[in-house]
Amino acid sequence: MANLSELELQNLRHLIGGFDTTKCKMEDYASCTEDPKIRQFFEQGAQSAQKNKQQLMGFLQ
Repeated sequence: MANLSELELQNLRHLIGGFDTTKCKMEDYASCTEDPKIRQFFEQGAQSAQKNKQQLMGFLQ
């Protein structure tokens, strides 16, 4: 793990939490719609949020 300051760790925690929340919301929205195009839009958003979260988690290893 790189030497991160406390502020940088707090910022990472905030960003990771935000992407996790976004992923959960997008998955929920996708499950609530019957329109395939809208469902795909939300599923892609959830996948993107998950990818971004994983990339940020890499800074903690």
